[in-house]
Amino acid sequence: MSTNRTWPAGIGLGLALASVALACGLSAGAAAAADAATDVADAQPAAWTPKELSFTYQGFTTRYSCDGLREKVRSTLLALGARRKDLSVQESGCSRPDGGPDPFPGVRIKMQVLTPVAAVATPDAKTVAAHWKTVDLRLDRDPLAASGDCELLEQIKQSILPLFTTRNIKYSSTCVPHQLSAGGTSLRADVLVSDASDAKPAAAAAH
Repeated sequence: MSTNRTWPAGIGLGLALASVALACGLSAGAAAAADAATDVADAQPAAWTPKELSFTYQGFTTRYSCDGLREKVRSTLLALGARRKDLSVQESGCSRPDGGPDPFPGVRIKMQVLTPVAAVATPDAKTVAAHWKTVDLRLDRDPLAASGDCELLEQIKQSILPLFTTRNIKYSSTCVPHQLSAGGTSLRADVLVSDASDAKPAAAAAH
């Protein structure tokens, strides 16, 4: 004896929707788990360590006032993860008291940057929670104005970036002396930043 059973259309549709919802939920759960795994993999115990540098800009295409150079360097240091509360960027070797473009503007930098605990010489250094963050350095939001920063960005890569803990550095440059070239230089790198400071917007970076 066989019994033919039919389900109301509403029930069939409900079962179908429930299946879709379950599948979506599983997919979202898998994505969340993957993100959590990535966060764990990127977690890096670190400690603040002091760094100092005297930096002098030498360029053929763009001239900066000492004040202008100081602000660009300061925003770069903050974007790369320097600790804000004790960052010091002072003008150095300036020859234009009127604040105009200087032939060789310079700055003296004193800052604290994050270093992996394994690489810290002081055994009792205070450990802070940190992670890797991709930073795309942009010294000016205006593409035309940014093209004038080509030489400065090149020198930042050579002299300032090595003070930070970095990985996956991607740099390209087509700087031509005495010639502006929009998009001619790009600098991107993963930098070690503290979990606390990452909640604050950086002035010179976008990710």
